[in-house]
Amino acid sequence: MDRIDIGISEADRNAIADGIKRLLADSYTLYLQTHNFHWNVTGPQFRELHLMFEEHYTELATAVDEIAERIRTLGVFAPGTYKAFAELSSIKEVDGVPEAMEMVKILTHGHEQVVKTCREVLKLAQQADDESTAALVSDRMRVHEKTAWMLRAMVR
Repeated sequence: MDRIDIGISEADRNAIADGIKRLLADSYTLYLQTHNFHWNVTGPQFRELHLMFEEHYTELATAVDEIAERIRTLGVFAPGTYKAFAELSSIKEVDGVPEAMEMVKILTHGHEQVVKTCREVLKLAQQADDESTAALVSDRMRVHEKTAWMLRAMVR
């Protein structure tokens, strides 16, 4: 492969890619968790939660592709296995099937964790003048902040 010459040093590209790998792992783990809850939610708010979770996992499915492609753009291979995601993700899997409002709380915390990961990666991108990664991460942060807010509003 030809040398990558996009104005970001190899060391910075690798450091940023390592951060984005964590964002990818968090996002994919949250995607799986949301999809799981979509399938298994029950209770009086079934329809509302079932449809909302579908909106969320559909948005996340698109996001993980964009995040992985940014890693590739930086010249690094993107992780793509459950094992790799489990090692990289700060979001832990849930055992069993929680009650509906517990699902909402778990997903709220998941989205908040993705925001924290975004903030870490954003700093790396800004320090390296990587505006493309900064824009991607900033956009992701805004989506997850809003989603966490909406989920929090459902829990009394």
